[in-house]
This record gives sequence, structure tokens and C-alpha cells, in this order.
Amino acid sequence: MPDQRVRLVAEVSSDRLEAVRPVLEQLIQGTVSATPSGLHVEGWMLGAEPRELNRQLLSALRRVERKTRLRAEWDSGGVAHRFFDYVLKSSRPTLPTDPTI
Repeated sequence: MPDQRVRLVAEVSSDRLEAVRPVLEQLIQGTVSATPSGLHVEGWMLGAEPRELNRQLLSALRRVERKTRLRAEWDSGGVAHRFFDYVLKSSRPTLPTDPTI
């Protein structure tokens, strides 16, 4: 399967947010903003499937700080895949977005 843009919305918490933020900014095409509980990420990555992208992202973050948690929703091909760390929690169809809104 060829690489495609996979949309990501995620919450990242870590003991060293100042260390994981540059990794996020390097890997994600989008925005990383601070929240009271950690970092909020919205953007996309190129890849074949959400499970592999989630694994790549969390592994890169944990190389910097082992105590990093990732709650992520990857939207690919009309299906949203929700992960907590490496574990797929659910998959559901997404509603088509109206470009006129």
C-alpha cells in the first residue's frame, strides 16, 4: 500500500515535555501546543497505515523520555483509529467533512 497522508489528533503527556516537543515538531506536519496536562498535536504524517505510524511516533518519543504517554486518533481512508500508547482501542467510520463549512 503506498504512503498516504494520515491525519493525527493527539494528546501527549511526559515527565520531560521540553524534550519530546522538538521530536513531535520534527515528525508531525502540523501544530504542537501546550495544554495544562501536556501537549496537544494536530497534523498529519505520511505512511501506509495508522498502526505503524502510531508505533513509529511513540517509539521516537520514548527514545527521548521513557515515561511518555500518547492518546492518538489517526484518520485514514474514512476510518478513525484510536490508540492509547501502542494499543488500538477502537476504530470507527468518520463522517465526511463538508468543505463549504
